[in-house]
Amino acid sequence: MSTKRIPHRIYLTEDQLPTQYYNLRADMKELPDPMLNPGTGQPVVPEDLYPVFAQELAKQELADRTRHFDIPDEVMDIYRIYRPSPLCRAYNLEKALDTPAKIYYKFEGNNTSGSHKLNSAIPQAYYAKMEGLTGLTTETGAGQWGTAMAEACAYFGLDLTVYMVKVSFNQKPFRKAIMETFGAKVFASPSDTTNAGRTILAADPDNSGSLGVAISEALEVAVTTEGYRYVLGSVLNQVLLHQSVIGLESEKALELYDEYPDIIIGCAGGGSNLGGLIAPFMRDKIQGTHDPRIIAIEPASCPSFTRGKYAYDFCDTGKMTPLAKMYTLGSGFKPSANHAGGLRYHGMSPILSKLYHDGYMEARSVEQTSVFEAAKMFAKLETILPAPESAHAIRGAVDEALKCKETGEEKTILFGLTGTGYFDMTAYQASNDGTMSDYVPTDEDLQPGFDSLPNIG
Repeated sequence: MSTKRIPHRIYLTEDQLPTQYYNLRADMKELPDPMLNPGTGQPVVPEDLYPVFAQELAKQELADRTRHFDIPDEVMDIYRIYRPSPLCRAYNLEKALDTPAKIYYKFEGNNTSGSHKLNSAIPQAYYAKMEGLTGLTTETGAGQWGTAMAEACAYFGLDLTVYMVKVSFNQKPFRKAIMETFGAKVFASPSDTTNAGRTILAADPDNSGSLGVAISEALEVAVTTEGYRYVLGSVLNQVLLHQSVIGLESEKALELYDEYPDIIIGCAGGGSNLGGLIAPFMRDKIQGTHDPRIIAIEPASCPSFTRGKYAYDFCDTGKMTPLAKMYTLGSGFKPSANHAGGLRYHGMSPILSKLYHDGYMEARSVEQTSVFEAAKMFAKLETILPAPESAHAIRGAVDEALKCKETGEEKTILFGLTGTGYFDMTAYQASNDGTMSDYVPTDEDLQPGFDSLPNIG
């Protein structure tokens, strides 16, 4: 193992913060297939999205060849409160694993939302405010995104309505409390406040919810309320654009110590943190200057990459959204209620789906009992209690470090520690007392979702 001693935490200075977002699409050899208007079957144009998104966000969503976007000064002012986030060397984890690998993690949990989600919530709220909008609607799964949006909307003086997946709403009551503290209205989804929710409850009164359902409810309210628009915390091109600050900071911090990752690992639900973390390194891989292995780790209970189909699908259960070409389990897929974290979405970012389909990255699914084993080991060694989502990446990093132990290879591993797990204690308690169980859907469980896919190439 290298004897070069790098500090446990590497902080950039304020003047080293990225001042532009990086758009990975601009360097992709083949672009993702375009979103389609479900009414016409034609590629979406910005005007199609204006009733749903703030106009600047609609333009960012479809800007395939604009490499960089300036970060507005007002957004930079808030970023400077909690950014740059630290790049950390996991010395204690390396020692415990007895591995020659060097393990780094980018820690995004040092803000009130406890996660990377604030990186996109701030610009989305800012562009809405600049357009003169008065309120926003959104969905949230485990609650990090809803919390981040509540923070951002409070800062810019916008109303916010959040539809939270019902199983998470019940498991994480303090997430609701913190969103309400920032002024948001929070509903368990499916709810009786929307036509979409009432329809789902009429067919299945005990429906525990999904992100697809919550998106349908939030969209319905957005498009029927004067001065409101909808915002999404993952999957979309605009979100991966904003999250590129994670990767850009990581790249700069590693450069300061003459390091470059051989392996980059992120948890994968919709793709926001993974897409942001890998952005500059994937650019290098595409351009041929470096060849890192890039690995997505997803839950075995919601395996869109590893068992989904690469197809056009709706982004919501109510089939109100444009169609996106992505790895998907079908918009009607309902994740198991025993799934303890986020990463519940039925589909994957079109950008990441295209990169995975073209062989630029790998994907692996893991069961949650092994995820929490890795989470607790990491917490004891590195003093941070990780979010269940982040712990998927920890599991992947531990597994890769143990492979290095077997081969004797001194690899440099970078993973994304997307946030903290302080609102996830019911899940940790289930792990501690042995009541946590694994669920892996059978092919028969997945088939109804696939049967509902639109008949589009």
